[in-house]
Amino acid sequence: MTRCSGSWGSWRWAVEQSYAIPYPQLGSVLGEQEIGVLAQLVNSGENLSGGRCREEFERCFREYLSVPYALSVTSGTVALEIAIRLLDLDVGDEVIVTPQTYKASAQPLLNYPVKVRFCDVDPVSLNIGPEQFESLITSRTKALILVHYGGLPCEMDPIMAIARRHGITVIEDCAHALGSEYRGRKPGTLADIGCFSFHSSKNITTLGEGGMITLFDRTLADRVDRIRSNEADAVYHEKVRAIRERTSAHPWMMHPGFAFTHGCAAIRYGGTNATLAEPNAAVGIVQLTKLDELVRRRTEIAATYTDVLAQFPGVRVQEGPDPVRHGYHLYTFFVDPASGILRDRLVSRLDAHGVQMQLRYFPLHLLPEWRARDHDAGECPVAERMWFEQQVNLPCHPGMTDRQVDQVVSRLDTVLRQEVRNVPITSAAAHEVEGNPQCPK
Repeated sequence: MTRCSGSWGSWRWAVEQSYAIPYPQLGSVLGEQEIGVLAQLVNSGENLSGGRCREEFERCFREYLSVPYALSVTSGTVALEIAIRLLDLDVGDEVIVTPQTYKASAQPLLNYPVKVRFCDVDPVSLNIGPEQFESLITSRTKALILVHYGGLPCEMDPIMAIARRHGITVIEDCAHALGSEYRGRKPGTLADIGCFSFHSSKNITTLGEGGMITLFDRTLADRVDRIRSNEADAVYHEKVRAIRERTSAHPWMMHPGFAFTHGCAAIRYGGTNATLAEPNAAVGIVQLTKLDELVRRRTEIAATYTDVLAQFPGVRVQEGPDPVRHGYHLYTFFVDPASGILRDRLVSRLDAHGVQMQLRYFPLHLLPEWRARDHDAGECPVAERMWFEQQVNLPCHPGMTDRQVDQVVSRLDTVLRQEVRNVPITSAAAHEVEGNPQCPK
């Protein structure tokens, strides 16, 4: 495979090859089935910009979730942008969001003259909890945007009861949560609007990018369809008199036919082209059939990690409401500095032993763009404490081999024992695991 030289992607790829267990850039597994449907589609001569594959992918997604409307778009970020458009935000409105997420969950709100309230998270789940949510509600609160962090569902029943009492729209960011369940129901069906991502790193992918919006309201679904189809999101009405007589051309040439018969009373948004292409949708159909097996493998890896972590006091894993099915998009555990285990030293040791580490995610309210909107340190003390002092994310994805999982377990056990014994970092300690820690292939 050839790779472009001098690019960020090629540099990152080179770095990843120096690790025995690179942090996943691919969250799913692609194979011959996906290649087969792509070849069939390309050779069919069909339009690749949107058609039967997109319609079939949306139908399969609706059936999987048991939701009446599912509309595909070009990315999870676009799904969130369109969902926020549906809120019809105005000056002075307030939106509550989580700081513990990727920036796309809140970034569209920078385009609106609204007050964003970052809601601190629960230290056990890293999700917004009912109490944290309710404490931030005011008479101007218009919406809540929550994230099922890492694939662990939020405590949705009490959250939705609070939202209904206050007339608040709830958007689920389900980017991590495809394959998860909450009390027998799937994320994307637990609130008013659901947004999914099919980025390369997610639990299924549609060739690198893609997204889905799920809804229960027909009017909102119609608005999403117009926005993603490069139509104006507007209020139309029938005119008493047409602008001019129709031409004598065939009816199918007359798109849009209502241009002759309708006027526009109000324009909410101009619309955009967010059409999920046919090759992406074709791969999505195949990936959806593999989802349960992909999540099963993630769960298997997570259970192996949990077993070794259970041996160490001062270490605990992410937990949430019961009963839930965790999708394990991310595997997260926490260390207690009071036990002598220091998070930064721990992740540095793991990295030195060939396990590439990432910490997901830097608290959003501390990003420069949000500090420019008067947010600052101390606003979400739990989220800040967890990310800066306690939180660790381990590689967990279905493409990992059994050997790689065993390597993570062995090295995790080694570095935790070093931490418990307070062994200083030395070249000898870094080589305690057999082989060169930087390239132990």
